[in-house]
Amino acid sequence: MYFAALLARTEDGWEASDTELDDVETLSDLADLAREASPDEDTVLVLIEQEDAWFGVVRVDGEEDPRIYVSDAAAAARSSYGEILLTDELLGRDPGDDGDDLDALDLDGTEDGESDDEDEDEDGADGGAASAGSGDAVPHGPVGDPEVLDDLGVSEKELRSMSGDAVGEIAEALGASEVLETVR
Repeated sequence: MYFAALLARTEDGWEASDTELDDVETLSDLADLAREASPDEDTVLVLIEQEDAWFGVVRVDGEEDPRIYVSDAAAAARSSYGEILLTDELLGRDPGDDGDDLDALDLDGTEDGESDDEDEDEDGADGGAASAGSGDAVPHGPVGDPEVLDDLGVSEKELRSMSGDAVGEIAEALGASEVLETVR
């Protein structure tokens, strides 16, 4: 189960709104959504969490490029929302490098839709998921900017140590837990 919320810093403090990410396909879409939440170009945080598996913070300050922190890239990579955050730049890949090097492909004659029962038995139930993006492994653990919330009172050390209800912990540290609870 996922939870996503926008926290926009205003003159009067933090304002929270829950957000629907179904129409968001790229990081650019997510940044645009965040910018819409703050017409005055104030700081907006997009907080996303999947139960106890991973959480992500996207910080948008006006027209600047978004800053991103993801607590566990490997767990997030298995999530459609996590894939939005895990850009090539964040993962240290060259843009457009999907790892689909034609020389490295194993063309065994089954690529035309034929079934190879032996391979299915060896791969198990999630064999298809393991092959997605197999050219570049996504690291286990945090990726991105661990100092994304430093100036807001959440240090790198605190951010890296968060687990469980990390979104709640972040909101608490920002003094925004009451407004966040209104959208939970």
